[in-house]
Amino acid sequence: MSARPPLIRRAHPADLGQIEAIVEAAYSPYIPRMGQKPGPMLDDYAALIAAERVHVAEIDGEVVALLVLLPQQDAMLLDNIAVSPRAQGKGLGRALMDLAEAEARAAGFDRIRLYTNLLMTENLVLYPRLGYREALRVREKGFDRVYFEKPI
Repeated sequence: MSARPPLIRRAHPADLGQIEAIVEAAYSPYIPRMGQKPGPMLDDYAALIAAERVHVAEIDGEVVALLVLLPQQDAMLLDNIAVSPRAQGKGLGRALMDLAEAEARAAGFDRIRLYTNLLMTENLVLYPRLGYREALRVREKGFDRVYFEKPI
């Protein structure tokens, strides 16, 4: 991968295969821990792309990360963020988190919300370091989820 900065843009239907491959690579390691596929592996990315809810980061023409944002009544939901394992450590996750907050503000929200699975313990430590506070723990769609919120 080059040292050129990534291009961040809305996803196109032609990106679907690369998006699904990133989701597979990013979330498959959690299957043994959770005993099932994580929620993001079950999403309909073709529908999310068609609804213009997906942004991607591209390096040298290759999609290497994705962000899914879903407006809710009272906040923007950062529904999924995933970086290809081979592109991790390049600041892509942080750039997409910053984009999520900017998109939420532009849409008129004063906070952003996200969730993670209770068994994805790394995220329970990461999100508070990024300014998110735990808001709710709930069993939802067969998953134990921890919701976090951040004022923006």
